Amino acid sequence: MKLKNCIAGVAALLATSAMGSYAQAGEFDGVTVNVMTQTGAIQEPLQRRAPDFEKLTGAHINVIAVPFSDLYQKILTDWASGTNSVDAAVFAPQWMVDYIAGGFLEDLSDRVAKDPKIKQDDVGAFFRDFSEKYDGKIYMLTFDGDFHMMYYRKDVLDAAGLKVPTTWDEYLEVAKAVNGKDMNGDGQPDYGSCIAKKRNAQSYWFVTDVVGSMTQSKGTSQGTFFNTKDMTPLVDNEAFRKALDFLNESTKYGPPNELNMDVSDTRPLFTAGRCALNLDWGDVGTLSVAPDSKVVGKWGAAIMPGSKQVLNWDTGKLEDCTKDNCPYAIDGVNHAPFAAFGGWGGGINAHAKDKVKDAAFAFFSYVTDPAQSNVDVTIGATGFNPYRTSQLAYGDLWKKAGMSEDEAKNYLGAINASMSSPNMILDRRIPQNQKYQQVVLDEAISRFLSGQIDKEATVKAVVD
Repeated sequence: MKLKNCIAGVAALLATSAMGSYAQAGEFDGVTVNVMTQTGAIQEPLQRRAPDFEKLTGAHINVIAVPFSDLYQKILTDWASGTNSVDAAVFAPQWMVDYIAGGFLEDLSDRVAKDPKIKQDDVGAFFRDFSEKYDGKIYMLTFDGDFHMMYYRKDVLDAAGLKVPTTWDEYLEVAKAVNGKDMNGDGQPDYGSCIAKKRNAQSYWFVTDVVGSMTQSKGTSQGTFFNTKDMTPLVDNEAFRKALDFLNESTKYGPPNELNMDVSDTRPLFTAGRCALNLDWGDVGTLSVAPDSKVVGKWGAAIMPGSKQVLNWDTGKLEDCTKDNCPYAIDGVNHAPFAAFGGWGGGINAHAKDKVKDAAFAFFSYVTDPAQSNVDVTIGATGFNPYRTSQLAYGDLWKKAGMSEDEAKNYLGAINASMSSPNMILDRRIPQNQKYQQVVLDEAISRFLSGQIDKEATVKAVVD
Protein backbone atom coordinates (compact mmCIF):
# COMPACT_ATOMS: atom_id res chain seq x y z
CA MET A 1 0.00 0.00 0.00
CA LYS A 2 2.84 2.34 0.89
CA LEU A 3 4.57 1.56 -2.44
CA LYS A 4 1.33 2.25 -4.33
CA ASN A 5 0.90 5.59 -2.58
CA CYS A 6 4.53 6.46 -3.24
CA ILE A 7 4.16 5.75 -6.98
CA ALA A 8 0.99 7.82 -7.10
CA GLY A 9 2.76 10.65 -5.33
CA VAL A 10 5.69 10.58 -7.76
CA ALA A 11 3.27 10.54 -10.73
CA ALA A 12 1.44 13.55 -9.34
CA LEU A 13 4.72 15.36 -8.76
CA LEU A 14 5.85 14.68 -12.32
CA ALA A 15 2.51 15.88 -13.70
CA THR A 16 2.72 19.07 -11.64
CA SER A 17 6.30 19.62 -12.81
CA ALA A 18 5.24 19.17 -16.42
CA MET A 19 2.52 21.76 -15.99
CA GLY A 20 4.82 24.36 -14.54
CA SER A 21 2.66 27.25 -13.38
CA TYR A 22 -0.41 26.54 -15.54
CA ALA A 23 -2.35 24.85 -12.75
CA GLN A 24 -2.31 22.00 -10.28
CA ALA A 25 -3.36 18.54 -11.45
CA GLY A 26 -7.14 18.35 -11.28
CA GLU A 27 -7.44 21.99 -10.21
CA PHE A 28 -10.05 22.69 -12.87
CA ASP A 29 -12.00 19.44 -12.76
CA GLY A 30 -15.54 20.18 -13.92
CA VAL A 31 -14.67 23.63 -15.32
CA THR A 32 -15.58 24.35 -18.96
CA VAL A 33 -14.10 27.33 -20.81
CA ASN A 34 -15.84 28.47 -24.01
CA VAL A 35 -13.22 30.00 -26.31
CA MET A 36 -14.30 31.70 -29.55
CA THR A 37 -12.01 32.20 -32.54
CA GLN A 38 -11.79 31.97 -36.34
CA THR A 39 -12.70 28.84 -38.25
CA GLY A 40 -9.76 26.88 -39.68
CA ALA A 41 -6.28 28.18 -38.94
CA ILE A 42 -6.12 29.51 -35.35
CA GLN A 43 -8.90 27.09 -34.44
CA GLU A 44 -6.56 24.17 -35.20
CA PRO A 45 -3.84 24.68 -32.55
CA LEU A 46 -6.37 25.56 -29.85
CA GLN A 47 -8.35 22.38 -30.48
CA ARG A 48 -5.20 20.27 -30.74
CA ARG A 49 -3.76 21.59 -27.49
CA ALA A 50 -7.04 21.44 -25.52
CA PRO A 51 -7.10 17.68 -24.78
CA ASP A 52 -3.55 17.70 -23.40
CA PHE A 53 -4.38 20.68 -21.23
CA GLU A 54 -7.49 18.90 -19.97
CA LYS A 55 -5.39 15.87 -18.98
CA LEU A 56 -3.04 18.13 -17.05
CA THR A 57 -5.60 20.31 -15.29
CA GLY A 58 -9.07 18.87 -15.67
CA ALA A 59 -10.36 21.95 -17.55
CA HIS A 60 -12.50 21.28 -20.61
CA ILE A 61 -11.74 23.78 -23.39
CA ASN A 62 -14.65 24.17 -25.80
CA VAL A 63 -13.45 25.92 -28.97
CA ILE A 64 -16.23 27.78 -30.80
CA ALA A 65 -15.19 28.66 -34.35
CA VAL A 66 -16.88 31.23 -36.61
CA PRO A 67 -15.93 32.78 -39.98
CA PHE A 68 -13.48 35.67 -39.71
CA SER A 69 -16.06 38.10 -41.10
CA ASP A 70 -18.33 37.34 -38.12
CA LEU A 71 -15.77 37.12 -35.33
CA TYR A 72 -15.59 40.77 -34.19
CA GLN A 73 -19.36 41.21 -33.97
CA LYS A 74 -20.06 37.79 -32.44
CA ILE A 75 -17.71 38.51 -29.53
CA LEU A 76 -18.97 42.06 -29.07
CA THR A 77 -22.65 41.05 -29.17
CA ASP A 78 -22.17 38.21 -26.69
CA TRP A 79 -20.33 40.39 -24.20
CA ALA A 80 -22.24 43.66 -24.70
CA SER A 81 -25.65 41.97 -24.44
CA GLY A 82 -24.76 40.33 -21.16
CA THR A 83 -25.21 36.85 -22.64
CA ASN A 84 -21.62 36.00 -21.73
CA SER A 85 -21.66 32.55 -23.29
CA VAL A 86 -18.11 33.24 -24.51
CA ASP A 87 -15.61 33.08 -21.66
CA ALA A 88 -12.52 33.97 -23.66
CA ALA A 89 -11.61 34.68 -27.27
CA VAL A 90 -8.66 34.65 -29.64
CA PHE A 91 -8.97 37.65 -31.95
CA ALA A 92 -7.26 40.69 -33.49
CA PRO A 93 -5.46 42.86 -30.92
CA GLN A 94 -6.58 46.01 -32.68
CA TRP A 95 -10.18 45.21 -31.70
CA MET A 96 -9.43 45.23 -28.00
CA VAL A 97 -10.14 48.97 -27.68
CA ASP A 98 -13.84 48.39 -28.34
CA TYR A 99 -14.05 45.55 -25.84
CA ILE A 100 -12.10 47.47 -23.20
CA ALA A 101 -14.22 50.62 -23.61
CA GLY A 102 -17.30 48.57 -22.78
CA GLY A 103 -15.66 47.00 -19.73
CA PHE A 104 -15.79 43.54 -21.30
CA LEU A 105 -12.09 42.59 -21.33
CA GLU A 106 -10.19 41.42 -18.25
CA ASP A 107 -6.98 43.20 -17.19
CA LEU A 108 -4.33 40.45 -17.21
CA SER A 109 -1.40 42.53 -15.95
CA ASP A 110 -1.12 40.90 -12.51
CA ARG A 111 -1.58 37.40 -13.85
CA VAL A 112 1.17 37.88 -16.43
CA ALA A 113 3.53 39.35 -13.83
CA LYS A 114 3.10 36.25 -11.66
CA ASP A 115 3.52 33.71 -14.48
CA PRO A 116 7.18 33.17 -15.46
CA LYS A 117 6.24 30.33 -17.85
CA ILE A 118 4.99 32.91 -20.34
CA LYS A 119 8.56 34.22 -20.69
CA GLN A 120 7.57 37.72 -21.69
CA ASP A 121 11.17 38.76 -22.32
CA ASP A 122 11.25 36.30 -25.22
CA VAL A 123 8.15 37.85 -26.86
CA GLY A 124 9.06 40.47 -29.47
CA ALA A 125 8.93 44.01 -28.10
CA PHE A 126 6.42 45.06 -30.76
CA PHE A 127 3.96 42.36 -29.74
CA ARG A 128 4.43 43.06 -26.03
CA ASP A 129 3.68 46.73 -26.56
CA PHE A 130 1.15 46.75 -29.39
CA SER A 131 -0.57 43.38 -29.40
CA GLU A 132 -0.96 42.94 -25.66
CA LYS A 133 -1.35 46.37 -24.09
CA TYR A 134 -3.80 49.23 -24.02
CA ASP A 135 -3.28 52.29 -21.85
CA GLY A 136 -0.30 50.60 -20.23
CA LYS A 137 -2.20 47.50 -19.10
CA ILE A 138 -2.00 43.96 -20.50
CA TYR A 139 -5.31 42.68 -21.85
CA MET A 140 -4.14 39.96 -24.24
CA LEU A 141 -1.54 37.22 -24.58
CA THR A 142 0.30 36.90 -27.89
CA PHE A 143 0.00 33.65 -29.86
CA ASP A 144 1.07 34.84 -33.29
CA GLY A 145 3.18 37.42 -35.07
CA ASP A 146 1.71 39.05 -38.15
CA PHE A 147 3.56 40.97 -40.84
CA HIS A 148 2.83 41.06 -44.50
CA MET A 149 5.70 39.78 -46.61
CA MET A 150 6.38 39.05 -50.26
CA TYR A 151 6.98 35.50 -51.44
CA TYR A 152 8.57 34.62 -54.77
CA ARG A 153 9.65 31.68 -56.87
CA LYS A 154 13.44 31.81 -57.04
CA ASP A 155 13.62 29.32 -59.89
CA VAL A 156 11.06 31.14 -62.02
CA LEU A 157 12.73 34.52 -61.58
CA ASP A 158 16.20 33.07 -62.19
CA ALA A 159 15.06 31.36 -65.40
CA ALA A 160 13.62 34.65 -66.64
CA GLY A 161 16.72 36.61 -65.62
CA LEU A 162 14.71 38.79 -63.24
CA LYS A 163 15.69 40.11 -59.83
CA VAL A 164 13.51 39.99 -56.74
CA PRO A 165 11.23 43.07 -56.80
CA THR A 166 12.00 45.81 -54.30
CA THR A 167 9.36 48.31 -55.47
CA TRP A 168 5.71 48.01 -56.47
CA ASP A 169 6.56 49.01 -60.02
CA GLU A 170 9.12 46.21 -60.20
CA TYR A 171 6.55 43.79 -58.77
CA LEU A 172 4.20 44.53 -61.66
CA GLU A 173 7.03 44.26 -64.19
CA VAL A 174 8.03 40.81 -62.91
CA ALA A 175 4.42 39.63 -62.66
CA LYS A 176 3.75 40.71 -66.24
CA ALA A 177 6.95 39.14 -67.56
CA VAL A 178 6.33 35.65 -66.15
CA ASN A 179 2.53 35.52 -66.25
CA GLY A 180 1.23 32.62 -68.30
CA LYS A 181 4.37 30.49 -68.00
CA ASP A 182 4.09 26.90 -66.78
CA MET A 183 5.71 27.12 -63.35
CA ASN A 184 4.99 23.63 -61.99
CA GLY A 185 5.42 21.41 -65.03
CA ASP A 186 1.79 20.40 -65.46
CA GLY A 187 1.46 21.89 -68.93
CA GLN A 188 -0.92 24.63 -67.76
CA PRO A 189 -0.21 28.39 -67.78
CA ASP A 190 0.33 29.83 -64.31
CA TYR A 191 0.16 33.26 -62.73
CA GLY A 192 2.54 36.17 -62.27
CA SER A 193 0.89 37.36 -59.06
CA CYS A 194 -1.46 35.92 -56.44
CA ILE A 195 -3.05 38.33 -53.93
CA ALA A 196 -6.20 37.60 -51.93
CA LYS A 197 -8.83 40.16 -52.94
CA LYS A 198 -12.08 38.64 -51.74
CA ARG A 199 -14.60 40.88 -50.01
CA ASN A 200 -15.53 40.12 -46.39
CA ALA A 201 -12.28 38.25 -45.92
CA GLN A 202 -8.82 39.54 -45.02
CA SER A 203 -7.86 41.26 -48.25
CA TYR A 204 -8.48 44.91 -47.35
CA TRP A 205 -5.14 45.16 -45.55
CA PHE A 206 -3.15 44.83 -48.78
CA VAL A 207 -3.99 48.31 -50.04
CA THR A 208 -2.30 49.71 -46.93
CA ASP A 209 0.94 47.92 -47.81
CA VAL A 210 1.17 49.93 -51.01
CA VAL A 211 -0.19 53.22 -49.64
CA GLY A 212 1.93 53.02 -46.51
CA SER A 213 5.22 52.78 -48.38
CA MET A 214 4.40 56.22 -49.80
CA THR A 215 2.59 57.92 -46.89
CA GLN A 216 4.90 56.82 -44.05
CA SER A 217 8.60 57.42 -44.54
CA LYS A 218 9.88 59.06 -41.36
CA GLY A 219 9.41 56.20 -38.92
CA THR A 220 6.67 54.31 -37.14
CA SER A 221 5.56 57.32 -35.08
CA GLN A 222 4.68 59.26 -38.23
CA GLY A 223 1.70 57.04 -38.99
CA THR A 224 0.04 56.29 -42.28
CA PHE A 225 -3.75 56.59 -41.91
CA PHE A 226 -4.35 60.23 -40.94
CA ASN A 227 -2.62 63.59 -41.30
CA THR A 228 -1.79 64.19 -37.64
CA LYS A 229 -2.10 67.95 -38.02
CA ASP A 230 -5.86 67.83 -38.50
CA MET A 231 -6.80 64.09 -38.70
CA THR A 232 -7.66 64.34 -42.41
CA PRO A 233 -7.60 60.79 -43.85
CA LEU A 234 -4.51 60.20 -46.01
CA VAL A 235 -6.67 58.99 -48.87
CA ASP A 236 -7.41 61.85 -51.28
CA ASN A 237 -3.87 61.96 -52.67
CA GLU A 238 -1.58 60.50 -55.32
CA ALA A 239 -0.34 57.72 -53.03
CA PHE A 240 -3.77 56.17 -52.47
CA ARG A 241 -4.63 56.48 -56.15
CA LYS A 242 -1.38 54.75 -57.12
CA ALA A 243 -2.16 51.94 -54.66
CA LEU A 244 -5.53 51.46 -56.37
CA ASP A 245 -3.78 51.33 -59.73
CA PHE A 246 -1.39 48.69 -58.39
CA LEU A 247 -4.20 46.44 -57.15
CA ASN A 248 -6.06 46.84 -60.43
CA GLU A 249 -2.99 46.14 -62.57
CA SER A 250 -1.88 43.14 -60.50
CA THR A 251 -5.29 41.54 -61.06
CA LYS A 252 -4.40 41.20 -64.76
CA TYR A 253 -1.60 38.79 -63.85
CA GLY A 254 -3.52 36.78 -61.27
CA PRO A 255 -5.92 33.83 -61.36
CA PRO A 256 -9.17 34.47 -63.30
CA ASN A 257 -11.23 34.49 -60.09
CA GLU A 258 -8.74 36.35 -57.91
CA LEU A 259 -11.38 38.86 -56.79
CA ASN A 260 -13.16 35.98 -55.06
CA MET A 261 -10.05 34.53 -53.41
CA ASP A 262 -9.16 34.65 -49.72
CA VAL A 263 -5.71 33.77 -48.39
CA SER A 264 -7.03 30.23 -47.90
CA ASP A 265 -7.28 30.10 -51.71
CA THR A 266 -4.05 31.83 -52.72
CA ARG A 267 -1.82 29.91 -50.30
CA PRO A 268 -2.53 26.52 -51.89
CA LEU A 269 -1.92 28.05 -55.32
CA PHE A 270 1.53 29.24 -54.26
CA THR A 271 2.50 25.94 -52.65
CA ALA A 272 1.20 24.10 -55.72
CA GLY A 273 3.74 26.06 -57.76
CA ARG A 274 1.22 28.21 -59.62
CA CYS A 275 2.28 31.72 -58.49
CA ALA A 276 5.51 33.57 -59.22
CA LEU A 277 4.77 36.28 -56.63
CA ASN A 278 2.52 36.35 -53.61
CA LEU A 279 1.69 38.80 -50.82
CA ASP A 280 0.62 37.30 -47.50
CA TRP A 281 1.42 36.79 -43.83
CA GLY A 282 4.07 34.40 -42.50
CA ASP A 283 1.90 31.32 -43.05
CA VAL A 284 3.10 30.85 -46.62
CA GLY A 285 6.66 30.14 -45.46
CA THR A 286 5.73 27.15 -43.31
CA LEU A 287 3.18 25.90 -45.84
CA SER A 288 5.86 26.01 -48.55
CA VAL A 289 7.89 23.31 -46.78
CA ALA A 290 4.94 21.10 -45.86
CA PRO A 291 4.97 17.51 -47.23
CA ASP A 292 2.45 18.32 -49.99
CA SER A 293 4.26 21.47 -51.19
CA LYS A 294 5.55 21.60 -54.76
CA VAL A 295 7.89 24.53 -54.12
CA VAL A 296 10.27 23.12 -51.51
CA GLY A 297 13.69 24.64 -52.16
CA LYS A 298 12.29 26.87 -54.91
CA TRP A 299 10.82 29.78 -52.94
CA GLY A 300 12.03 32.86 -51.13
CA ALA A 301 10.62 35.57 -48.87
CA ALA A 302 11.42 39.26 -48.58
CA ILE A 303 10.32 42.41 -46.83
CA MET A 304 7.37 43.99 -48.63
CA PRO A 305 8.22 46.09 -51.71
CA GLY A 306 8.46 49.84 -51.25
CA SER A 307 8.50 53.06 -53.20
CA LYS A 308 11.09 55.46 -54.58
CA GLN A 309 8.54 58.24 -54.18
CA VAL A 310 6.75 59.33 -51.02
CA LEU A 311 3.81 61.56 -50.28
CA ASN A 312 4.09 65.21 -49.40
CA TRP A 313 1.33 65.38 -46.79
CA ASP A 314 0.75 69.09 -47.43
CA THR A 315 0.38 68.96 -51.20
CA GLY A 316 -0.97 65.43 -51.67
CA LYS A 317 1.67 64.89 -54.36
CA LEU A 318 4.36 62.23 -54.68
CA GLU A 319 7.99 63.35 -54.47
CA ASP A 320 11.25 61.52 -55.09
CA CYS A 321 12.93 60.05 -52.03
CA THR A 322 15.73 62.11 -50.49
CA LYS A 323 17.75 61.77 -47.28
CA ASP A 324 15.36 64.23 -45.67
CA ASN A 325 11.98 62.74 -46.61
CA CYS A 326 13.14 59.07 -46.67
CA PRO A 327 15.68 58.75 -43.85
CA TYR A 328 15.20 54.96 -43.60
CA ALA A 329 15.30 54.20 -47.34
CA ILE A 330 17.30 51.19 -48.51
CA ASP A 331 19.04 51.81 -51.84
CA GLY A 332 16.64 54.68 -52.47
CA VAL A 333 13.52 52.64 -51.70
CA ASN A 334 11.24 53.46 -48.78
CA HIS A 335 9.96 50.26 -47.19
CA ALA A 336 7.16 50.37 -44.62
CA PRO A 337 6.44 46.78 -43.55
CA PHE A 338 2.87 46.54 -42.33
CA ALA A 339 2.00 44.72 -39.10
CA ALA A 340 -1.41 43.99 -40.57
CA PHE A 341 -3.81 42.72 -37.94
CA GLY A 342 -1.02 42.61 -35.34
CA GLY A 343 -1.06 38.88 -34.67
CA TRP A 344 -3.71 36.73 -32.99
CA GLY A 345 -3.99 36.99 -29.22
CA GLY A 346 -6.12 35.71 -26.38
CA GLY A 347 -8.33 37.81 -24.12
CA ILE A 348 -10.69 36.88 -21.27
CA ASN A 349 -14.26 38.01 -20.61
CA ALA A 350 -14.21 40.28 -17.55
CA HIS A 351 -17.65 38.94 -16.55
CA ALA A 352 -16.76 35.24 -16.63
CA LYS A 353 -16.76 33.34 -13.34
CA ASP A 354 -13.51 33.58 -11.37
CA LYS A 355 -12.67 29.90 -11.70
CA VAL A 356 -13.36 30.03 -15.42
CA LYS A 357 -11.06 33.07 -15.75
CA ASP A 358 -8.33 31.16 -13.93
CA ALA A 359 -8.72 28.19 -16.24
CA ALA A 360 -8.84 30.37 -19.36
CA PHE A 361 -5.65 32.16 -18.39
CA ALA A 362 -3.94 28.88 -17.55
CA PHE A 363 -4.88 27.53 -21.01
CA PHE A 364 -3.65 30.65 -22.77
CA SER A 365 -0.42 30.47 -20.76
CA TYR A 366 -0.03 26.86 -21.85
CA VAL A 367 -0.56 27.70 -25.53
CA THR A 368 1.92 30.60 -25.56
CA ASP A 369 4.59 28.79 -23.52
CA PRO A 370 7.65 28.22 -25.77
CA ALA A 371 7.30 24.47 -25.16
CA GLN A 372 4.12 24.58 -27.24
CA SER A 373 4.34 27.79 -29.29
CA ASN A 374 7.83 27.15 -30.66
CA VAL A 375 6.42 24.02 -32.27
CA ASP A 376 3.15 25.55 -33.44
CA VAL A 377 4.78 28.42 -35.36
CA THR A 378 6.59 25.87 -37.55
CA ILE A 379 3.32 24.23 -38.65
CA GLY A 380 1.53 25.94 -41.51
CA ALA A 381 -1.93 24.72 -40.56
CA THR A 382 -1.91 26.57 -37.23
CA GLY A 383 -2.02 30.10 -38.62
CA PHE A 384 0.53 31.01 -35.93
CA ASN A 385 3.69 32.77 -37.13
CA PRO A 386 6.90 33.53 -35.19
CA TYR A 387 6.58 36.18 -32.45
CA ARG A 388 9.28 35.14 -29.98
CA THR A 389 12.98 35.88 -30.32
CA SER A 390 13.73 32.20 -29.78
CA GLN A 391 11.55 31.35 -32.80
CA LEU A 392 13.69 33.40 -35.18
CA ALA A 393 16.74 31.13 -34.89
CA TYR A 394 17.14 28.01 -37.03
CA GLY A 395 17.10 24.84 -34.98
CA ASP A 396 15.74 21.31 -34.69
CA LEU A 397 12.10 22.41 -34.71
CA TRP A 398 12.45 24.22 -38.03
CA LYS A 399 14.47 21.31 -39.40
CA LYS A 400 11.78 18.86 -38.26
CA ALA A 401 9.17 21.04 -40.01
CA GLY A 402 11.03 20.44 -43.28
CA MET A 403 12.68 23.84 -43.64
CA SER A 404 16.29 23.85 -44.79
CA GLU A 405 18.78 26.21 -43.19
CA ASP A 406 18.89 28.34 -46.35
CA GLU A 407 15.08 28.57 -46.49
CA ALA A 408 14.91 29.44 -42.80
CA LYS A 409 17.60 32.08 -43.16
CA ASN A 410 15.61 33.67 -45.96
CA TYR A 411 12.19 33.35 -44.31
CA LEU A 412 13.17 34.26 -40.75
CA GLY A 413 15.39 37.02 -42.10
CA ALA A 414 12.40 38.61 -43.84
CA ILE A 415 10.38 38.43 -40.63
CA ASN A 416 13.20 39.94 -38.61
CA ALA A 417 13.75 42.70 -41.17
CA SER A 418 10.06 43.60 -40.90
CA MET A 419 9.92 43.37 -37.10
CA SER A 420 13.03 45.48 -36.62
CA SER A 421 12.25 48.13 -39.24
CA PRO A 422 12.20 51.66 -37.79
CA ASN A 423 9.50 52.45 -40.36
CA MET A 424 7.11 49.61 -39.54
CA ILE A 425 3.42 50.50 -39.89
CA LEU A 426 1.20 49.97 -36.87
CA ASP A 427 -2.36 48.93 -37.60
CA ARG A 428 -5.28 51.10 -36.49
CA ARG A 429 -6.21 51.09 -32.83
CA ILE A 430 -8.90 53.79 -32.77
CA PRO A 431 -12.44 52.83 -31.65
CA GLN A 432 -14.44 51.01 -34.33
CA ASN A 433 -11.34 50.38 -36.43
CA GLN A 434 -13.11 47.22 -37.59
CA LYS A 435 -15.72 49.40 -39.31
CA TYR A 436 -13.07 51.63 -40.91
CA GLN A 437 -11.21 48.69 -42.43
CA GLN A 438 -13.35 45.58 -42.51
CA VAL A 439 -16.51 47.38 -43.62
CA VAL A 440 -15.89 50.76 -45.31
CA LEU A 441 -12.43 50.21 -46.85
CA ASP A 442 -13.18 46.60 -47.76
CA GLU A 443 -16.40 47.49 -49.56
CA ALA A 444 -14.89 50.40 -51.48
CA ILE A 445 -11.86 48.43 -52.66
CA SER A 446 -13.99 45.46 -53.68
CA ARG A 447 -16.38 47.63 -55.68
CA PHE A 448 -13.46 49.35 -57.38
CA LEU A 449 -11.71 46.13 -58.37
CA SER A 450 -14.95 44.65 -59.71
CA GLY A 451 -15.57 47.76 -61.83
CA GLN A 452 -18.68 48.93 -59.99
CA ILE A 453 -17.12 52.32 -59.16
CA ASP A 454 -14.18 54.22 -60.62
CA LYS A 455 -11.05 55.44 -58.87
CA GLU A 456 -12.43 58.84 -57.86
CA ALA A 457 -15.63 57.35 -56.47
CA THR A 458 -13.50 54.93 -54.45
CA VAL A 459 -11.45 57.74 -52.96
CA LYS A 460 -14.61 59.64 -52.07
CA ALA A 461 -16.27 56.61 -50.48
CA VAL A 462 -13.30 55.96 -48.19
CA VAL A 463 -12.80 59.62 -47.25
CA ASP A 464 -16.50 60.01 -46.47
